[in-house]
Order: sequence, then C-alpha cells, then structure tokens
Amino acid sequence: MNTTPFSLAMCALLALAVVMALAIGAVPVSLDQLGLWTLQWWPGSAIELPRHVQIVLSDIRMPRLLMGMLIGASLAMAGAAIQGLFRNPLADPGLIGVSSGAALAALAVIVLGNTLLAGWMTSFGFLALPLAAFGGALAVTWIIYWIAKRTPGGGQITTLILAGVAITAFAGAVSGILTFLANDAALRSFTFWSMGSLASVTWRDLAVSAPWIVVSLIAFPLLAPALNVLLMGESVCEHLGIDPHRIRRLVFVFTALAVGAGVSVAGMIGFVGLVVPHLVRLSIGPDHRALIPLSGIVGAALLVWADILARLVVAPAELPIGIITALIGGPFFLYLLLRQNDGALNHE
Repeated sequence: MNTTPFSLAMCALLALAVVMALAIGAVPVSLDQLGLWTLQWWPGSAIELPRHVQIVLSDIRMPRLLMGMLIGASLAMAGAAIQGLFRNPLADPGLIGVSSGAALAALAVIVLGNTLLAGWMTSFGFLALPLAAFGGALAVTWIIYWIAKRTPGGGQITTLILAGVAITAFAGAVSGILTFLANDAALRSFTFWSMGSLASVTWRDLAVSAPWIVVSLIAFPLLAPALNVLLMGESVCEHLGIDPHRIRRLVFVFTALAVGAGVSVAGMIGFVGLVVPHLVRLSIGPDHRALIPLSGIVGAALLVWADILARLVVAPAELPIGIITALIGGPFFLYLLLRQNDGALNHE
C-alpha cells in the first residue's frame, strides 16, 4: 500500500499543530512575532522581540510543545508495539495498567521522598522520579506478561483488560493510602498525576525525560520487522532464527521506558496508545515497518492538538490534557468494542 499521501497529510497536520501550539495561549503571539522569533536563531541575527513574547515562546511554550510531541509519539508507538505483540488491536499500555504502575511509583517518590524513600532520592537525585516511574511501569508490564503466559487464553483482550482493571484498582488503593499520608503540596501533585498535564513542563523536565523517550522512539521501529514475523506465530519466528521471547522482553522494556518517562513528566494520559495505532492501521494496513513510525507522527500531532484544546476550552484557565484524550478515546474504545462484538456475532 502506498503510504506517502497519508504520511504527507499527517506531517502537515503536525506542522500546523506546532504553529498553533506556539501561537495560542493566555498570551497571544501573532504569526509575525512567531516568524521573527524563529529568524532570530539564525547566526548574526539582530532581531529583538518584546521581553514577554521571548519568555512565553522560549521558556514556556517551546519545552511544552517538544515534550507533548515526544510523549504523544512514544505512547502511540508503544501502543502499536503492544498491539502487535499481543496480536490484538485493543491492547494499550494504559488499559492493561502500565500507566497506573508508573504513576503509583512516581507518586510514592513524591509523597515519601523525604521519609521512607529519602535514600532513593539521595542516591539518584533528579533522576529519582523518572527511574521510579520506569520501574513501576516495568513491574506491571512483567505481571501482564506472566498472566498472558500462564492463563488459558491469556493473550485475549478480555483477560488483559481484566488484569489491567485489577492492577489499576490496586494502584488506586495504594495511591489512596499515599494521599492520606500526603501534605498539601503532595496532594496538588497527586491531582496532576491523576489527570495529566503539560502546563508545568520546563527545559529541565525535558532534559531529564527526553533521552529515555528518544531511546524508545529509536527502538520501536527497529523491532518492526520482528513484530511482523511474530504476527505469523512463534513457530515461524523460531524457524527464521528470531527469538520471540527476546522480542517480547524488548517490547516490554521499551514500553515501560516510554510510559515511565512520559508519566514522570505529564502524569496519566490515556488512550493515545489505543486510538492512534488503530486509526493508522485502518489507513495504511498492518505492516509495522510503516505502522510504528507513522503512529509516532500521528500520536505527536494528536497530543499537541489535545493540548491546544486544553488551553482553549476554558481559557484563560486550562483543562488537564488527560481529560481531552479521555473524551476522545473513551467513546472510540467503546466503538471498537462494539465493532469487535458485531464481528464476532457475524462469524457465528
């Protein structure tokens, strides 16, 4: 299938989102000012902008935009890889509890960082939060893998979703205990984790989390050929010299890396890993060599557009971006479930 038209359309959508994200907000920035701000980075440029415009673009909107693009791309790629791994288009890191595990670990560091986890904070410093989120995501991912291997029909989406519900419920219970123990500052942070937001992203947040996310963005496309073979079954993989268990481990590790790094900065942002790969698959087919990178582009565009909506709906205040993605993804997920059930009935 020729993917060029779809690729160009999605790149154009992302480019438009970039311009809109830099221009729209509580402090409006004109296209002329945006163009001058871009030109001033050229060597030898003598262009000067008003101080407030410079601060808004360079210190607030640019790191927020880059972080949104990275998180959207990584969540979408992780969703595409997880769906290919389980051979089910309804699998998603959020639905199977990976995001909940990452958020719980991050919340534990926030609430207990000065008491029980003081040693962890001292040892890892500013890396303590992303490392904890990665560890929580990885732990949940391995639990899901263990369930899928040992439960009859463990690869079925019903089993995975039920496991995700159980894990999310447990994580919610522990989060409730931590909330009870938390002070006012930690309670405000808990609200941030539960709904997701890019509003407070800084260049330091980007410097800490971006390298982890970039590693996953590089790794997922490299795993695409093996995921294509895995769609044909484990025996075919083994005959071709590909270790399916190694592929699973790599997908799990990089999914945990992507989700953990994203959650450590932006909190819980759901449904990106479900909606985007499914839409891209419907548009270009199931070949992971095109599906995974294009899912990254569409995921970046979706999250940036969701962030723009979050700024506009209740301006000058902002909605948490997780609310926007849930409003988009929740009905879409129900549609997919109904469509799958209708297909099953038609085959009976």
